Amino acid sequence: MNADDATLVEVAPGAHAWVQPEGGWWVNNAGLVTADHSGEALVVDTCVSSERTRRFLDAAAAATGGAPVRLAVNTHQHGDHTYGNHLLPESALIAAQEKARDGVLADPFFSGTPRLWEPMPDWSDAVLRPPSLTFRDSLAVHLGRRRVEVHHPGETAHTPGDAVVWLPAEKALFTGDLVFNRVTPLIFMGSLDGARRALDWMAAFGAEAVVPGHGPLPDGPGGVRRCLEEQARYYDLVQRAADRGRAGGLTPLQAARETDLGEFADWPDAERIVLNLHRVYADADGVEMDMGAAFADTLTYSGGPLHCEA
Repeated sequence: MNADDATLVEVAPGAHAWVQPEGGWWVNNAGLVTADHSGEALVVDTCVSSERTRRFLDAAAAATGGAPVRLAVNTHQHGDHTYGNHLLPESALIAAQEKARDGVLADPFFSGTPRLWEPMPDWSDAVLRPPSLTFRDSLAVHLGRRRVEVHHPGETAHTPGDAVVWLPAEKALFTGDLVFNRVTPLIFMGSLDGARRALDWMAAFGAEAVVPGHGPLPDGPGGVRRCLEEQARYYDLVQRAADRGRAGGLTPLQAARETDLGEFADWPDAERIVLNLHRVYADADGVEMDMGAAFADTLTYSGGPLHCEA
């Protein structure tokens, strides 16, 4: 897969998803929300590289007849959703939850990243552009008569500063990486307990269209419910693996190797089980997670650099 495979899909009136297959490492989905009459646009996230971000912004401009991007929302701090911020118009305001801004400013991957992925994504021309508007709990934006709400789940989930973008009239929800659809979820900078509770929190919106942070759009009758239920089952698997591993005195890597991934074995980035277990072990012990050790174990589990299409 490459950047040419991405498509802009209208999921509800005025709401579009930028879907980038296959949704693995560094290959995110983004979004576009248009005003009803005012000729303005809002984008949800950018992409990891300039090439991918330009394709997204070009598609957005084509879909809106060149409507200016007045506001962008970063759903969290990770670079696949933020490194393209520098390509947004200088006049565009970038909003995020306050802890997401902190995370962007303290990004451990932006410079000097070890070659953990193959091929390595190229953000070498990026200029770090953090959000300039922050909120703690919620934010409301009005694009003409269209109301757009931005909400934080109230606790650390995928990251400390997660946010969803909700269009109440259209019942469309952009989830960021609180949802991975048919792609292995990642909580190494978050919390398993918080991520599990976030699924119930999102289900309560009653969304008819969901744009996940990675993976295809949920489709068909019950697609949104299926997507959330599958992710909940994956989190249950991680918890059981952690409980067994800790009870048996196993390291996170050993616990991962003894875990049958079952229905999730064929999901992209299955090696994330190691990172997720490192997070659960660290939280259970009340210590900081050792990021270097967690990635070293992940490379050992996968047998080499992590596959990446970015």
